[in-house]
Amino acid sequence: MNSSRSDLSEILRQQRVMMSLTLGELAEKSGVSASHLGRIERRERFPSGRILRRLAKPLGFEENELFALAGYLSPTPSSVAEESPAYVGRRLDPYVARMLAQEPVDVQRAVIGILSILKSLAGSMAGERDRQ
Repeated sequence: MNSSRSDLSEILRQQRVMMSLTLGELAEKSGVSASHLGRIERRERFPSGRILRRLAKPLGFEENELFALAGYLSPTPSSVAEESPAYVGRRLDPYVARMLAQEPVDVQRAVIGILSILKSLAGSMAGERDRQ
């Protein structure tokens, strides 16, 4: 399996963990069976467009973000990104959008994977600090 496909599996898993969802909870929210979600996360299956649509909202993604990560759509150019709801709502910094848009798709996906891992680590560190 190529790296972008395995990156998507890792991004989906990291996002699920970051949102504190079990496979069962994500299955309930998305309507995709927990066993199928597990196969996606273990890289045994690659999600179809229909599955990505079902996963987008419960995982906090825009559908087009997941489609781009899966390679079904080309990444959004920065000029279009600046008009998207994520940018207009100030969820995406214009500098970040421009910088990522200049990078190849594999680099963009790697950055997202790294960011997901860092967010997950930061969340668990914050949770440990709160328990002390």
